[in-house]
Amino acid sequence: MTGKHPADSVCIMTDIVLPGETNPLNNLFGGELLARMDRAASIAARRHSGYIVVTASVNHVAFNRSIPLGSVVTIEAKVSRTFNSSMETFIDVWIEDRTSGERTKANEAIYTFVAVDEAGNPVKVLPLIPQTELEIQRYEAALRRRQLSLVLAGKMNPHDATELKALFV
Repeated sequence: MTGKHPADSVCIMTDIVLPGETNPLNNLFGGELLARMDRAASIAARRHSGYIVVTASVNHVAFNRSIPLGSVVTIEAKVSRTFNSSMETFIDVWIEDRTSGERTKANEAIYTFVAVDEAGNPVKVLPLIPQTELEIQRYEAALRRRQLSLVLAGKMNPHDATELKALFV
């Protein structure tokens, strides 16, 4: 079974923050950002798998910087690792300075999707072949994140978490 590269799945969405999408402080609602990230990440997961995808979990969200009204927001999502039917996607959120055009990383998130057939049954997805140093780092970290999630959910014995043994032994 051959695989795909993260670049094959990348989804880049750029939009502007409008008044109806902001809170009383004139910053983008967190829920609005979550929805935008979910859309971009699901497109990336679908591009990788070729199947319908459903959001399985939001593993991590960091609201490091508020996004003010009128900001140009770019969301970049790509698959960071695949497992059997699931795919972890890493999302970077950038804001663009209105004057200089300089981009600043504002937020990031990690979502997991499951590829399903038309009946909603999970289907196997192609492996991911990371290429860049960052893609390799995210790929390797994804297994640790997955094992930690499974241990915390009681679905994996800590002694079986090969990537986490140093934490539990």
